[in-house]
Amino acid sequence: VQLQASGGGLVRAGGSLRLSCTASGRTFSNLPVGWFRQAPGKEREIVAAISADGGTTYYADSVKGRFTISRDDNRAAFYLHMNSLKPEDTADYYCATTRTPTYYITDVVTGQGRYYYWGQGTQVTVSS
Repeated sequence: VQLQASGGGLVRAGGSLRLSCTASGRTFSNLPVGWFRQAPGKEREIVAAISADGGTTYYADSVKGRFTISRDDNRAAFYLHMNSLKPEDTADYYCATTRTPTYYITDVVTGQGRYYYWGQGTQVTVSS
């Protein structure tokens, strides 16, 4: 699976962005997916994840209520809708998916080590 992330940019605090991740190479409709971010000088952290069936989601506490993860398997894409952006959301954002399906299609994957395919990252900068 090759992943291509896009949609980053510069936005003022309180603004919104939608990140997209498109997949190619093989089907990913049976795989869970996630978004991660890495701010300068910090370790990469999970932002959100969604199960293969799209019915289960996970959000980091720092983005709950502001970010929404979704997927469109018909378009081989998944998204991160980011609202009420804060300067602390500034980071490089990465999309990822696993190499193999989860046992239950309703399971989300939150551990970075379980993700195998990664997009190249898209930069999000939020000005105050």
